[in-house]
Amino acid sequence: MCAIFGIFDLQPGDDLAALRQLALELSQRQRHRGPDWSGVYVDAGVILVHERLAIVDPASGAQPLRSRDGHLALAVNGEIYNHREWRAKSDYDFTTGSDCEVINALYQQHGAEFLNKLNGIFAFALWDGDAQRYLIARDPIGVCPLYWGHDGQGRLCVASEMKALVGICADVTPFPPGHVYDSASGELQRYYQRPWRDYAATKGQSPGPGELRKAFEQAVHRQLMTDVPYGVLLSGGLDSSLVAACAARFARERIEDGDRSEAWWPRLHSFAIGLDGSPDLAAAKVVADALGTVHHGFVYTFWEGLDALPEVIRHIETYDVTTIRASTPMYLLARRIKAMGVKMVLSGEGSDEIFGGYLYFHKAPSAEAFHEETVRKIDALHSYDCLRANKSMMAWGVEARVPFLDLEFMEVAMGMDAAHKMVGKRRIEKAVLREAFDGALPESILWRQKEQFSDGVGYGWIDGLKAHAEQAISDREFAAAAARYPFNTPATKEAYLYRRIFEKHFPGEACAATVPGGKSIACSSPAALAWDPAFAAMADPSGRAVRDVHAHALEATA
Repeated sequence: MCAIFGIFDLQPGDDLAALRQLALELSQRQRHRGPDWSGVYVDAGVILVHERLAIVDPASGAQPLRSRDGHLALAVNGEIYNHREWRAKSDYDFTTGSDCEVINALYQQHGAEFLNKLNGIFAFALWDGDAQRYLIARDPIGVCPLYWGHDGQGRLCVASEMKALVGICADVTPFPPGHVYDSASGELQRYYQRPWRDYAATKGQSPGPGELRKAFEQAVHRQLMTDVPYGVLLSGGLDSSLVAACAARFARERIEDGDRSEAWWPRLHSFAIGLDGSPDLAAAKVVADALGTVHHGFVYTFWEGLDALPEVIRHIETYDVTTIRASTPMYLLARRIKAMGVKMVLSGEGSDEIFGGYLYFHKAPSAEAFHEETVRKIDALHSYDCLRANKSMMAWGVEARVPFLDLEFMEVAMGMDAAHKMVGKRRIEKAVLREAFDGALPESILWRQKEQFSDGVGYGWIDGLKAHAEQAISDREFAAAAARYPFNTPATKEAYLYRRIFEKHFPGEACAATVPGGKSIACSSPAALAWDPAFAAMADPSGRAVRDVHAHALEATA
């Protein structure tokens, strides 16, 4: 992961030297994402800045990436996992070993019609000097963040994080995942559209356990592409444990140009965090012992988490309650990981969205409703779990990769009829995934019930945050919440506290509108609340709010 910043549509009378300096200053706001090197490209119509976190080809992959003839300039935040395949098929004259340079090659060969050939996570800005044309694009799921807007002179600006555009663009907004903007047409277009989005296309489809398992193992293997020390995030839940189990199989060798050799870092390190006595710390230790990873379980205190809240909100750029609860321990863990010299980790995000792993999926009335909710959840990932994992980790220059959201794996997993994913009184959530990996993990882990990360680090974390907010926000202040925040009015004092911190860093209606609204219980979409009338009485988005489902369900959710 890295950071990109760009200014486009420059005019002949623009002061390029002044704009170059401004671009550097704005990009510096997101330099935590790319502490290894900075690069700048200036042409008559564009300024590109890149902050690099060197993961692949650290010796020669500095950006912006230029074509040999100098006509193309590319700034990318991301990883292209199938770059070797396209390198082998291209006659492009590559100048580096960077996986991202294949974007230049494919553009040169196919124009703007190449994006569906990429399997990876990315946000990029590409400048074609010959055609005076630029492309801006974001990966299909939105794993990599990207924002855009216009400055006071109407120039288009893009940045990896919103903080780089605050005070410059009054119309800042997230760039939509799976879309591309082509200056040649002046249109924003969706390039990523899959048949599995429609339930009818999946009905009756049932990949066997072996096919599902193989597809995920291949996804993990692809995403071990790295030239620097790496590890795995291990909460002890099903998803992170499966990632760790697959990574442990491949960690002792690396594959380069089809040849196998001993890995540079043959000892796989795993990382977990929680309050003293947290469920995740205990479960993670069980998994680590079974897999033989070099495990690091870190304990944080409630006050350490509370002290970090303002910086967490500044980094993750949201006021969503569930996201902030879960981002704080992840932010603290990233700092520990960075201190150990690790620059990349694999994480388990995306599984719950694909397989209906959240506890409220027990309430789904039909396979079609179940499937439609998984699609809604995938569409929202860029605002929630992907945002959390990316920005919490990148606050300390650690890249988080997400194998469950590998595009080839998603074709298999989302192409499955949701009837096979359904849960109920006698079937635990994600049973189809658990069955596919029978024997890969200890039984106590393979069949462990879902914990939201903010619950699993220790139930005292959420309870303490609520208690603190009650003290920090007066009844009088909270009574005026609708007047102060008419858009996405906070429903609880905890939500009000986070909104107040967010506003200090990101003032204005446009920034507030980048955060989705609507009521949610246990990470549900608003549409899923109709599944159970009891949802209407709930106010807390914690997984424990789903009574009669979670083993540690809240007694009261008023």
